[in-house]
Amino acid sequence: MPDSGLLLTLAGGLTTALVFGYITHRIGLSPIAGYLIAGILVGPHTPGFVANGEYAEQLAEVGVILLLFGAGLQFHIEDLISMRGTAVPGAIIGMLTAIVVAAAGAHALGWTWLSGAVFGLTLSVASTAVLVRVLSDTHQFHTRTGHVAIAWLVVEDMLTVLVLVLLPTLARETLTPWTLATGVAVALAKVAALGAIAIPVGRSVVPRILDRIAATRSRELFTLTILVLALGVAVIAAVVFGVSIALGAFVAGLVVGHSEYNLRASGDALPLRDAFSALFFMSVGMLLDPAELTMQSGLLLIGLFAVIIAKPIVAMLTLLVLRHSLRVALSVPAALAQIGEFSFILANFGRELRLLPETAINVVVAVAMLSIVINPIGARLVPHAERWLVRWTLRSSLARREDERQSSSLDAEGRAIVVGYGPTGRTVSRLLRENGIAPTIVEMNVDSVRALRQENVSAVYGDARLPETLVSAGVRHAATLIVSGAMPETTEVVQRARELNPRVRILARAAYLRDLPALHAAGVEEAFSGEGEVALAMTEAVLRRLGATPDQIDREGDRVRRELFGAA
Repeated sequence: MPDSGLLLTLAGGLTTALVFGYITHRIGLSPIAGYLIAGILVGPHTPGFVANGEYAEQLAEVGVILLLFGAGLQFHIEDLISMRGTAVPGAIIGMLTAIVVAAAGAHALGWTWLSGAVFGLTLSVASTAVLVRVLSDTHQFHTRTGHVAIAWLVVEDMLTVLVLVLLPTLARETLTPWTLATGVAVALAKVAALGAIAIPVGRSVVPRILDRIAATRSRELFTLTILVLALGVAVIAAVVFGVSIALGAFVAGLVVGHSEYNLRASGDALPLRDAFSALFFMSVGMLLDPAELTMQSGLLLIGLFAVIIAKPIVAMLTLLVLRHSLRVALSVPAALAQIGEFSFILANFGRELRLLPETAINVVVAVAMLSIVINPIGARLVPHAERWLVRWTLRSSLARREDERQSSSLDAEGRAIVVGYGPTGRTVSRLLRENGIAPTIVEMNVDSVRALRQENVSAVYGDARLPETLVSAGVRHAATLIVSGAMPETTEVVQRARELNPRVRILARAAYLRDLPALHAAGVEEAFSGEGEVALAMTEAVLRRLGATPDQIDREGDRVRRELFGAA
């Protein structure tokens, strides 16, 4: 087929990715598998529509930048510190296991040790998107298992970012111990220089820029600002410091992620990441040649063995040695037994540096697709495996007690979320505190959030319509959600909250009586209308002026309330 053009590649690629992403999501898999399948179908190795590979690769570059920016944005040093005794040794041992197994297998098939080691690196880091999906589907995101798995993955991501910096050193034609040591030292010096300048400067400059943009209350300008920061820092890092664009994007994410705007950036700007990420995964799928896989069956089996057998077994043994419960020792390796976005970034970079043969990308894509398919099945089998194993171990009671104790660190009955901190929000929050209930305030005014935090009041800056904001505020564990402002977006806030916590009790305010049915339909238990309350207050005032008795006022008030609100 002739050059399909940028627009045709974009439209055809995204449409195919949407269709197969939806299908894989519906059958309980990560949409990443669907995007990879879409890439295979629009690639040059299958019949039908063929997307322009050059355009797809250029669009994928933006996807890589946004993927790494998102990784930096969601990097929480607190998670790593709290789990450092498990995550650091566990991730290092697990990655080394995958590298050794894959390198040995590839060497046995005629590869050099260096190419085998780089191949092993591509198989050593799990996918964040797949991990989060598995933890959410198995209701383990906020358990001990989830905390350990997320911290473990954070270490893998950090080590992978460092590897991306060091790979060009390994690509030198004359690689000796001296050139290797020198190259590593120079690369680390560049990283240190980038961090020493970008992070302090970014933390002082970026919040001021975002303050000014947020003051405009323009969502479009804020999204554009985040995109400019991600791309700008990535390019500056490559041009000025001589490091990879991926590392620059990761640093940009770190800077924004440590400001008050991290949640809003996640909600407003990262949908762009998701769209370009779909193009990235599609471009990777375009590289897979199904016909050649039959000739690479040995390498494919080695890759699968490293990802879904060797690494998980070593991870399980490591967790048991570190005295974790049987459930954690089974669940964490099961969730991590897959590969995704970082694997493709490493494979593409290794191919460009001629550290990997062209055929390697074929195997990496196939291993990713198969591991993404197998991973949810394995995660769902963990409870059955645990029940079988407890018959042969004395750890069963310890396993159950630990996960029950760690399932939630929050007391739902003592938690409430108040959206909006206007006069109504302030009054409701004060009443909650006076009655022993700790409210978390969700507010779009960054100055109010800062003032609340100075008073040691839990406050989150962000848009309550976004799941990330509600999760950060603790909606999964809250007993009550109160939407204190009469906003057009209230119905959307209520729907998101219901999806995240079907048991939460929701009270909401509407501007007009006509809005009440929609709020009740969305899941609001008690809704209040300013229009109705004014009518009720005026009715009572008129009756007092006419000399009505308290009983008459109460009866007439009840009748008006039934007419206005439909309440008994």
